[in-house]
Formats: sequence, structure tokens, C-alpha cells
Amino acid sequence: MNVDVIGVPIDLGANRRGVDLGPSAIRYGGLKKAITNLNIAYQDLGNIDVPIPESYDEYEDERLKHLDEIAYVNQTLATLVSKSLLDGNFPIVLGGDHSIAAGSILGTQSVLGNIGVIWIDAHGDFNTRETTLSGNLHGMSLAAAAGFGALEMVKFKAKDVNYVNPKKIVLVGARDIDDQEAKLIKESGITVFTIADVDEYGIKEVMLRALEIVSTDTEGFHISFDIDVINPNEAPGVGTPVDGGLTYREAHLAAELIANNKKLRSLEIVEVNPIFDHMNQTGKLAVSLICSMIGKRILGSH
Repeated sequence: MNVDVIGVPIDLGANRRGVDLGPSAIRYGGLKKAITNLNIAYQDLGNIDVPIPESYDEYEDERLKHLDEIAYVNQTLATLVSKSLLDGNFPIVLGGDHSIAAGSILGTQSVLGNIGVIWIDAHGDFNTRETTLSGNLHGMSLAAAAGFGALEMVKFKAKDVNYVNPKKIVLVGARDIDDQEAKLIKESGITVFTIADVDEYGIKEVMLRALEIVSTDTEGFHISFDIDVINPNEAPGVGTPVDGGLTYREAHLAAELIANNKKLRSLEIVEVNPIFDHMNQTGKLAVSLICSMIGKRILGSH
């Protein structure tokens, strides 16, 4: 495996500043050393150039904040992810807020044609312009990648976008979903395992079911891992913490089960916000989770 790391220092999709520092926090947490210690070739492609909110005085649409800028970033990201895959490499995307998922998912989809997605997150991120309570696009990216809602986020080319089949999307760990968003999720056909399902069935059973869905009749799958799925006492450096999340070990078991499945094609880890962190605790956690997802084990690499 040859890894391509792509940083996306963006906080245009969120309502709390600081998540644009996430890629630096993860790199500073020892990402390069940790990956090369697994005997994996590491190439850092640097950061995508992202405008800052202070560049703009107002939004064109209060319900789709920074839409044009985020669409441009996603287009750039999709191109980089696609090139990485076409070069035979494994792209790892570092966020930044979760609006970038529209780019990373459809970059993978554009190469493979038919992917599954496991979305590990406290939130559904399945809002639309009509359902959003905030206008923040980091809460709309999964819906856009599946062909719902703010499709301007993902219309990168003149030809039709190949959206991800909702029946091949699984949301894991959800515990904070808006009412109208929940209705759209139910209608969409995606599979949801809430944190209550994790409590009832255990993270192993939930992940095995999720992996079965995304790896059956697909060309591979993408992992979108929002660090706020983890309990805030173990991952304090996030912008939208929600009590009652996955434990450290549950998150790592999920990551290890992902690595056991040989159809993982790309991944991203998002929403690390070092402004709210303690001694880069969350950045280091992100590094360890990435390594677990690409094969690290207690007794050596997988």
C-alpha cells in the first residue's frame, strides 16, 4: 500500500472556528512516523488552498453558507482523490469540517463507479436547504453525496454526477439528528445504526453488518470518520461534542474490523478542532485510528 495524505484545512462549513487546524494537529500527532512504521510508503500531498471566512462579509444564501467556496474545495479534493486512486494509491483525507466528504466520496465514486460508504458520526449530516437549522454545509454533505439536497456542493462537471446509492450507505453511531433530517434519512434508504443500536448489539455486530452492506455488490467502500462520534471525554477536541459516544476501545475495534475487510479504498477523518483539545489528545487519537484502519494491530501490522 502507498498512502497519499491530503489536508483540507476548512472551517467554512461549520459554525465554530478552529477545525481548519485539524490537518496540522493530526500531522503533528505523528501521522507520518506512525504510518511509515507500518512499512507503508507515505506521500503527503500538502493542503488544498482554502479561503477563510474573514474574506467574506455576508452569505449569498443564509441557508447554504459559503456554498460556492465549499463546492470549489470539494471539486479540488475530488480531483486529488481520483488521481490518487488512478495512480494505484490509497488516499487519506484530513479535515477540516465534514463538508469535505462530498468531495472525497465522489472522487472515489468517480473512479470505482459503485462504492459503499460507512459514515461514522454522532450526526447524520443529511440535511438539505429546506431542513437545515443552521445553514452550515458540514451538516449536508452526506445527503449531497447521495443525490439529495444541496447538490451544488457536488456538481463538479457538466455531465451528470454519479451519486452514491443510498442503499450502500451506512450511518454508525448517530445520536444527534434533527427531526426533519431523520424523516429524510428514513425515506432515503440508507441504513442507520444509532448509538442505542451499538449499546444493544455491540460495536462488533454493528460494524460487521455495516461492512456486509457496503462491500456486497460494490467495487469497494469509503470510510468517513467524524471524530465527534467518540465520547467527548476521550475526544475533547471537536467543535460539536455530544455526550454518550463511542469509547476509545469501541472506536478502535470498529477501525480494526474495517481493516479486516479488504475492500476499503479511501478514508477521511474530520472535525478535529485543536482549539478545544487538551495537549493534542484528539489529534493523536485520530492518528491511532487511521493506523488501525489501515492495518495496525497490538501484535504488529495486519
